Amino acid sequence: MTKANNLPGPLKIFHGLGAVAYGIKDNGFSVFLLIFYNQVMGLDAGLVGTVIMAALIFDALADPIIGELSDRTQSRWGRRLPWLYSAAIPVGIAWMLLWHPPALGHTGTLIWLFGTAVLARFLIAMCEIPSIALVPEITPDYDERTILMRYRLLFAWGGGLLILIAAYGVFFTGANGVSERSGYDGYSLTGALIMTGSVLISAFAQHRYVAKPSPAARPAHSLGQALFEMRETLSNRAFVILASAALFGLINQGMTFALSNYLFAYIWQFERMEFLYYALVLFGSVIIAFLSVPAVSKRYGKKGGAIRYAVVSLSVNLALYGCYIFDLVPGGKSNPLPLFIFGFAIFAYAAAIGMIILIKSMFADVVEASQAETGRRSEGLFFAGYFFTQKCAAGIGTFIAGMILTFSTFPEKAVVGQVDKAALDMFVMLYMFALLIIGIIGILILRHFPISRESHNERLRALNTSAESAS
Repeated sequence: MTKANNLPGPLKIFHGLGAVAYGIKDNGFSVFLLIFYNQVMGLDAGLVGTVIMAALIFDALADPIIGELSDRTQSRWGRRLPWLYSAAIPVGIAWMLLWHPPALGHTGTLIWLFGTAVLARFLIAMCEIPSIALVPEITPDYDERTILMRYRLLFAWGGGLLILIAAYGVFFTGANGVSERSGYDGYSLTGALIMTGSVLISAFAQHRYVAKPSPAARPAHSLGQALFEMRETLSNRAFVILASAALFGLINQGMTFALSNYLFAYIWQFERMEFLYYALVLFGSVIIAFLSVPAVSKRYGKKGGAIRYAVVSLSVNLALYGCYIFDLVPGGKSNPLPLFIFGFAIFAYAAAIGMIILIKSMFADVVEASQAETGRRSEGLFFAGYFFTQKCAAGIGTFIAGMILTFSTFPEKAVVGQVDKAALDMFVMLYMFALLIIGIIGILILRHFPISRESHNERLRALNTSAESAS
């Protein structure tokens, strides 16, 4: 474990680089997958949303197993690196399959979507869970963990935005935009190459810092005992509260991104260049979050900072779409001013990203809280629990997005400017209602998270004293 406040700069950068693959996967699932299978493949949005939700939840059940196996992995390179080396190439292949369904008919295409979605996300989990589980191994420091998470989020969002800019600026420039099937050939191939490359480069570059023989293996247990230990670990009160709060925050994120192409194309009527500007606005949001998190965390702590970010993001989003409903947008509903929309979006997204950075850093702090109770360090299992939550949330968010489209009678093969205004208004109102209810529940749960800077540092002192006494 690297000493606190002494992390080498290259380690921070290359550790963060590994999250690029996750960002590209997240962008594809959140922004393009629903519209690809709905508008390009011609499947019902509600059915597509349901299948994506089922695939993500089914896949998420494997995450705790990956985390537990990662915690128990024995090698001369440590517990995490073997997973990164073995999954990097298969994840690129699975990504290509997801966007190239053969001619199977509606039912067959839904089955293909389910199978390839599960496979792609399972392989990403084999990369991401061991990678992020390195954070509490690398440093015990309360603030340094936040720094590592800042870099991971910077690269994850950077990877997602890189492919988003390429999508709007290179691959989907035809008359049909994101509804043009041929554009997904270049989009998927580019994503696959970057995903595989980023995981391998990150692993190779971190090798000199983290490749150490695994700690002594845990005693072999029966399957029943292993499952009991997993349940005991994941029953930690701080973890349950944090995972529950994260679930609702991530549902809102998943729903918003699944609907983003519909919102920007049909509500705000963006042209191609405005989609590119939107990608730059997102990147600006990432930078604002990256720069603001240290000060916010220092002043309010991780929990207080995350709650404040959540309130700001929810309020700004609701204000923007409230302006649409009450026709307060400059230019009106027929010709809305993009700068007005971008002004709201940059702060809403920056606050949402800041919240996610702090929540992920809080998950790292749960490791020692559990260790004090059980005597086991379970970094991989806890972050697997986080990804289980995230996948469930993404699936539920996409399902809700599909239901919003269905209940607002949003048409398939819709043409910008020709969708019934009553359907658009209902679409926005249902989106706002879901955003408000889900967001408030998440904030109320997060208020009960018990770990602060002071309690974390006190716990570290107690664990260190216990370790010294035992040696």
